[in-house]
Amino acid sequence: MPKKYRVTLFSCYLCFIIQAIVNNLSPLLFVTYSREFTISTSQITLLVFFNFIVQMFVDILGIRCADRIGHKLGMLIAHFCSFVGLVGFSLFTSLMPPFSGLLLATFFCAVGSGFIEVMASPMVEALPLGEKSSAMSLLHSFYCWGHIAIVLLCTLFFTLAGVANWRYLTLMWAAVPLVNGILFAFIPLMPLKGDGEGHTSARKLFSLKGFILFLFLMICAGAMEQTFAQWSSLFAELGLGVDKTVGDLLGTCFFALMMAISRTAYGIIGSKLNLSRTLTVCAVGVFASVLITVFSPLPALSLVGCGLAGLFVGIYWPGSLSLASGRIPLGGTTMFAALALGGDVGCSLGPAVVGIVSDAVGGSSGLKMGILCAAVFPIAAYVLLKVIRRMWRA
Repeated sequence: MPKKYRVTLFSCYLCFIIQAIVNNLSPLLFVTYSREFTISTSQITLLVFFNFIVQMFVDILGIRCADRIGHKLGMLIAHFCSFVGLVGFSLFTSLMPPFSGLLLATFFCAVGSGFIEVMASPMVEALPLGEKSSAMSLLHSFYCWGHIAIVLLCTLFFTLAGVANWRYLTLMWAAVPLVNGILFAFIPLMPLKGDGEGHTSARKLFSLKGFILFLFLMICAGAMEQTFAQWSSLFAELGLGVDKTVGDLLGTCFFALMMAISRTAYGIIGSKLNLSRTLTVCAVGVFASVLITVFSPLPALSLVGCGLAGLFVGIYWPGSLSLASGRIPLGGTTMFAALALGGDVGCSLGPAVVGIVSDAVGGSSGLKMGILCAAVFPIAAYVLLKVIRRMWRA
């Protein structure tokens, strides 16, 4: 890769760390918000739902006009909104009613995260790289590494400075999108096939061979990932009888670590592997992880099952994007935006299935039954990949 594009690739890596910051910093402060601002659990739930809805809206906006906005302007908007949102958690809550301030800050963070999801992946896909699926997997690994770093560094900050000083923490994290945003104003970019004049429209995109298959594959990818990401902490708390802090470390961090290892490893050795076959094997691995998690008689072994799920599901999101780009080279940024929307739909669908089934069954076995029902997603992914491989004979 030419030297001038190495800084571009590095900045794209930082984008996914920024996305990890804006998505995961505020949830670490939910208990603090509740205590300091007297915010109810239903209002906290509204923050989570609002964040998801705004990111979905940005995905839809990206389908219609991402290539017309341009990658550079889109990324500048992403970094500006991420910076304002992180500063806003401290500033807005002081200038207006606290919950309104949190909603406004969440809005800016969600817009920033949404634009990063739509723009960063096609930017890397457009770079002159030797093995693009490996680069895509490595790119998305930075989200996982960023998530782990946020949990650990925030825990360290709270231990040394106290939770009462959380406002300073949000201001410190805001420096990351500020610096990377300035960098993005000057780095060179490359256009992606299917963008610009004669770009692939949304209507044309849905008529392209196999696109619907990849859209459903992304829904499965998001559902598999978030089923374990959202419920692993609670699973650790209930199964091992630990408090939330330890549950976050044993559940959420362990799952994120295994995802990071998976994506980083594929980024290093992915050129030696067949992507569609690897994803097929990983679908079997996720299904096996569900069975271990649900039916293991030992809580610690169930937690290992959650970790194995992270290992196998890790490459699904970036791998599905790369597989779609390889099979549909003229999809352009419009395709990446549509696939991001599909992934976000899956991110809400997977945890929702677990939650609904868990509440319906109730008792100590409710959560396990919910996770067992989520096994439908790796099964669906396996079938979709078989059809895709048959369609393209690879």
